[in-house]
Amino acid sequence: MPKQGVHIVIDRKVRSLFWVAATMVAALVLVFPAAATTVDQRRPLGLSPAELAWVGQRIFQNECAGRRECLVHWNKGEAFPSLGIGHFIWYPEGVSGQFTESFPALLAFMQQEGADIPVWVADAKGAPWPNRRAFYEAAAQSDRVQVLRAFLYDTRGLQVRFIQQRARASLKKVVAAAPDKQKQAVGKKLADLMQTPGGVYAVMDYVNFKGEGVSQTERYQEQGWGLLQVLLEMPEAPARPLMAFREAAAEVLTRRARNADNPIERERWLPGWLKRLQTYKEPVEERD
Repeated sequence: MPKQGVHIVIDRKVRSLFWVAATMVAALVLVFPAAATTVDQRRPLGLSPAELAWVGQRIFQNECAGRRECLVHWNKGEAFPSLGIGHFIWYPEGVSGQFTESFPALLAFMQQEGADIPVWVADAKGAPWPNRRAFYEAAAQSDRVQVLRAFLYDTRGLQVRFIQQRARASLKKVVAAAPDKQKQAVGKKLADLMQTPGGVYAVMDYVNFKGEGVSQTERYQEQGWGLLQVLLEMPEAPARPLMAFREAAAEVLTRRARNADNPIERERWLPGWLKRLQTYKEPVEERD
């Protein structure tokens, strides 16, 4: 591609991400009024799936390395399949667990948006496979799963909009759940992160990746690992908020793996989690 073309493409990505940032900041102002002084009211707040495509592609790359077959997947060591670009959790029918189930909420969002959801998925009371072995022995390459995989590939735009909506809603939850003496500091850290596209991407991805950190069931040894815990781990008024967020997230996830009963978290999952955090950077425009 000629260098001029590269400049145009990257410039559009950066502009789109700044629009995402403006939307997230606007939501944060409702939670933390002091952030209002930093909001540029001239930025457009309406977002299309195309404007969110860059973020969606990064999340898809993080979860699935961009591989279509990974859109319907069951990780070793987990009691549920992971679906879509965000690897949304779907517990088998009659099963519940400590991690927040997100796939039914995604389906509800898609129904509101008029998506043509496969009938067997819309009617299911939970994932129709009782365990990982049953999934891979009988279902992984079935016609139904192929249809579901194609549906999830074709609705990537809707899925990233759902991730954005969830992240925006999480801002209020996270500030409300912070200790009283730290609510203002947590809100300020979020406001600082929301000023750049890289910070917005980091918050969106982390909420989708490890949750808000407000659920009492998502704890090992009384310690959580979500967005709230990362913000509490960050230092006050860091000079580089995104770097501070990345470093705090690494500490929080390392602590989770250390506290976990299952050694797979330390031996297999943690290196991938830390690698994912390294994508929390600002988009850099190519130069001559």
